Amino acid sequence: MKKSNDLKSIKYWGASTAAHQVEGGNHNQWSVWELENATELAKGAPDKYAHWLPSWDEIKSEATKPENYVSGIAVDHYNCYEEDFDLLTSLNMNAFRFSIEWSRIEPEEGKWDESEIEHYRKYLKALKKRKIEPFVTLWHWTMPTWFVEMGGFEKRSNVKLFIRFAEKITQELGEYFTYLTVFNEPNVYMSNGYITGQWPPAKRNRPLGILVYQNLINAHKRSYKLIKRIKPNLLVGTANQAAYVDEKNNKMATKVGAWGQRTFWNHWFLDRTKRYNDFIGLNYYFTDHWDGTRWEGGVKPRPNNENKRVSDYGWQMLPANIQFVIEGLYERHGVPILITENGVADKDDKYRKWWLEETLEAMNKAIDNGADVKGYFHWSLLDNFEWADGFWPRFGLVEVDRKTLTRTVRPSAKWFAKQIETIRKNV
Repeated sequence: MKKSNDLKSIKYWGASTAAHQVEGGNHNQWSVWELENATELAKGAPDKYAHWLPSWDEIKSEATKPENYVSGIAVDHYNCYEEDFDLLTSLNMNAFRFSIEWSRIEPEEGKWDESEIEHYRKYLKALKKRKIEPFVTLWHWTMPTWFVEMGGFEKRSNVKLFIRFAEKITQELGEYFTYLTVFNEPNVYMSNGYITGQWPPAKRNRPLGILVYQNLINAHKRSYKLIKRIKPNLLVGTANQAAYVDEKNNKMATKVGAWGQRTFWNHWFLDRTKRYNDFIGLNYYFTDHWDGTRWEGGVKPRPNNENKRVSDYGWQMLPANIQFVIEGLYERHGVPILITENGVADKDDKYRKWWLEETLEAMNKAIDNGADVKGYFHWSLLDNFEWADGFWPRFGLVEVDRKTLTRTVRPSAKWFAKQIETIRKNV
């Protein structure tokens, strides 16, 4: 990694999680969908993965079992959070991004569970005790079943119910944090839930997906205004999944297509919430390739892709391209950038150190070119439940044994901890 002082301008170094992926014991629309679809997901795994996933032979025994697709106790972070926060400290991290599970706080419409609010209050206090800055996410794709039964975000009239949740969290817990992300990856939820239909509610209905997207935009703006009235000093933003779009040639059709992809995927939500973000959360994992006639998506290796290095997930690994995504977001929107997710599925820890080296160098270049980057959060602190793919993808800096729940810090995480220590010492 290039030696530079630019990274010392980054104040926060940490890791990310999401409640449903790590807590265990949740009851929401995702947990219901898991139980309804686990058997079919297991049966369909060979067709889904075997023909292109490089790690298929290693993961097929796990991926073909229905229990892989049921979150269950996950990694029991709900009960083990103190141990997990100690891991953050041991890794020299001073920040942690997590989500508050709406279905725990409001299990029935209009009925607040005070014991769960107290749980998250203790959770936040435990972070503050360790001098770890909490970065709260209100919505990381999961919703109470009663909200979904009422139509969820498909109905504009339901937005007020989410606003009420945002108000409750701000009033009850807002004194314990400064950074609040309203939504995580609304573009991914819209795409996988309503265009590809791979995730709940599993509706292939593009117009309905666009309507949901618009309702999420409306909910973000209204949440922002309400939160700011209650706690003016809170910094409020959104976390968007953004890809780098590689133009394979200089043809006009290629340039127009790439521009369209960047505009819709990376900027559509942010353009429409422009005055309602104190920061932008960037979630970066892959590069998309466009030659003017067809996409070579970053999430699947294709024969004509130049890059042959792929993760266990089959995602092409081009970590250095995060530089251009950071620069593009900052140039267009002009607010500070937090890298809220960035990581690689790598159960044997073969590539994670290299991925981190490449990413740190790319961040260094982006900052050197004028981008304002305030924080970096690796995905993820722990091996966890990766939604419709279940437990087999391993993104954790910390390995979790699925049977014993024993935590083991991976070598790449120890290396990263030393880099963080060096950077923070130079501040």
